[in-house]
Amino acid sequence: MYRQTNFTINFYLIAIVMSICVSGLIYPGFSSAHELNRETAVVKAVRTVSPAVVNISSAYEIRKRSSPFSGFSLNPFFEEFFRDFYDPRFERRQQHTSLGSGVIIDGSKGLILTNAHVIQKTGTIKVILENELEFEARIVGADPDSDLAVLKIDSENRLPAINMGSSDDLMIGETVIAIGNPFGFSHTVTTGVISAINRSIRAEDRVYHDFIQIDASINPGNSGGPLLNINGDLIGINTAIYAKAQGIGFAIPISKARKIISDLIQYGEVKQAWIGITVQDMDEKLASYLAASGKKGVIVKSVESQSPAEKAGLKESDIIFSIGNKKVNSVGDYESAAKSLAAGDTMPARVWRNGKEKTIAVKTKVFPLDLAEELAFKLLGIRVDDITKNVRRKYRLATREGVVISEIKKKSYLAHIGAEPGDVIRQIDDYTIQNREDFDKAIVKFRRKNSVVLLLQRGDQGYYITLNLS
Repeated sequence: MYRQTNFTINFYLIAIVMSICVSGLIYPGFSSAHELNRETAVVKAVRTVSPAVVNISSAYEIRKRSSPFSGFSLNPFFEEFFRDFYDPRFERRQQHTSLGSGVIIDGSKGLILTNAHVIQKTGTIKVILENELEFEARIVGADPDSDLAVLKIDSENRLPAINMGSSDDLMIGETVIAIGNPFGFSHTVTTGVISAINRSIRAEDRVYHDFIQIDASINPGNSGGPLLNINGDLIGINTAIYAKAQGIGFAIPISKARKIISDLIQYGEVKQAWIGITVQDMDEKLASYLAASGKKGVIVKSVESQSPAEKAGLKESDIIFSIGNKKVNSVGDYESAAKSLAAGDTMPARVWRNGKEKTIAVKTKVFPLDLAEELAFKLLGIRVDDITKNVRRKYRLATREGVVISEIKKKSYLAHIGAEPGDVIRQIDDYTIQNREDFDKAIVKFRRKNSVVLLLQRGDQGYYITLNLS
């Protein structure tokens, strides 16, 4: 009798529990507490930030001309010399559209942060907001070296802007959120974790330093979109420049980007900090010679005259261990630390000299343009002048754009290949040279590169020449 009663009680208890569960399915009020749990931190962050994420499309037109010489492989530079053979019936027009993402960083001024490669070769840049409002944007400034660019749109109303965070305290394994427009699918959200920090990657002819590595998918179209922490703060700008990446993504740390953004908004370009030294890697043999066995760092190879480094007291053969709180074990580490400095910043360098360790503070500044002439003579072995009326008459020049070589060092590479006074420089790398000021700026801008490409014009012919600077 006792067992039967116990069985009956258990049966009724089970029936009551099942009834409650079924009621929860039928009446939503019973399960409202469970549904609230679905609103995770990720959901809240995406909801808050999405209005500040934009879709960027840049359409540009390429016109291709045909002539009796179309079957021959000609340098594009020579096309202008065959205008007499141009036949409009053979003109071809091609429309190109590149898709990318961006994020509004200043709602009152309509400023948008994106990747530089998103807006390369652009014609008209269109920005589409989450609410599908469309604007035409203009470029405030772009910096290919960091792959960052700032755009501006004009809106009658204040736009939603993102909250700037910090990338100085990132933790390996913490959750991150990426928002973008991959393959044209607007406002796509992916999540993951930070896999690594301070990554260096090579893309085409550039090396990018200090990237955040994440396992969230970053595809073409995500470029320029925001990387968020779990609180919805901007900690990086996603980029898809590394084509070989599969299952991993990279982002530019926002703390590194702040200085670049400020320069782009204020000057339209990045003002590089001038330190004034070249460095080289140190092996065990060199370390032993300099009484620094077992230590890691880079050796100061040369110190530029009148540079901030010379004024601060840095000398050749000094070994740099660290810059600020960053260890310097290689040339790449040094370049990464140096590029993070803004002109006017103080660079505290921990140095080993004559068996002793010391700290030297270098006050950086902008490289003076009035030193560009001597720098060009040192790097290229030439001096140049503007193309004035008298210069055109002297060298019988037809062009008014560019700079003319006025002096050439006898044992320089340019002299060796036959360059001579009267030749005109029209371009250095992707920088068009119209006058002496452009030339000086290009020399200062590219002085740290290992090599540059010059477009040299003589008469009505042009030649591309690669010059080593190191």
